[in-house]
Amino acid sequence: MRFFASALTILSLSLFSGCNDSSSSATALFNGKDLTGWHKQLEKGQHGTGGNWGVTDDGLLFGEQDPPGSGNGGLLLTDETFSRFQLELSIRPDWGPDSGVFLRTDEKGGGWQVYVDHHDNGNVGHLRLETKPYSVPFSPFKFSRIAPESPELAMTVDARTAKWPEGVFEHSCTMEEWLAVWKVDDWNRLKIRCIGGELPIIETWVNGLFVCRFNAATTTHPQFDREKALEVVEPSGSIGLQVHGGKNWKAGDRVFWKDIVIRPLP
Repeated sequence: MRFFASALTILSLSLFSGCNDSSSSATALFNGKDLTGWHKQLEKGQHGTGGNWGVTDDGLLFGEQDPPGSGNGGLLLTDETFSRFQLELSIRPDWGPDSGVFLRTDEKGGGWQVYVDHHDNGNVGHLRLETKPYSVPFSPFKFSRIAPESPELAMTVDARTAKWPEGVFEHSCTMEEWLAVWKVDDWNRLKIRCIGGELPIIETWVNGLFVCRFNAATTTHPQFDREKALEVVEPSGSIGLQVHGGKNWKAGDRVFWKDIVIRPLP
């Protein structure tokens, strides 16, 4: 597809992506007992006042709307802020919720999002810039599964990519590669690396598969305006877990998280 890098470039990026993992020690962000080290966003944002967050008896972090099914969502944020880092976490979203992992997030819940949109027309592992004044999706393909009882999870190309030139991503996996590693209705491991300046380079992996490498300073996405982005993004911010606002999130639906660790990078 036109928006992918050349094979040689992909090989170089893959080699680069294995570097610097041992630059500092990893720190657990979630203790498996309570929400120590986390807080709901301090200011109301585009998805609500923060959502409802808790820990199950078996030590899983969960998020849902507050109250469930009300339309009021939002983000749970780390007390500590980060700029350049490698983040790893295990995710098990119900089918239907719209969620995400946010990077360099502000107290309104705005920042760079790694999709955890586990619903029809959703995506897990690609990116979006999501702030209330300015938002741009970077999703090359999406789910095609109407209901959780459907026998098979499938993918289809996002129609918006028809207008994408070469260079939107420096690397993106294929739909077939993604489907080969995703564990339906089970835990999946997400790894995220964020480096660079105010306009970051973000890399993601799902269960060891190199999903994408996005360079905000050089992307050719036709809707992305670097000057507008610089007005709304921060060089450092919280890690955020999202409960999407709106009526599509049904009462009883939850997203579960565990084994959340971060490693600061130089």
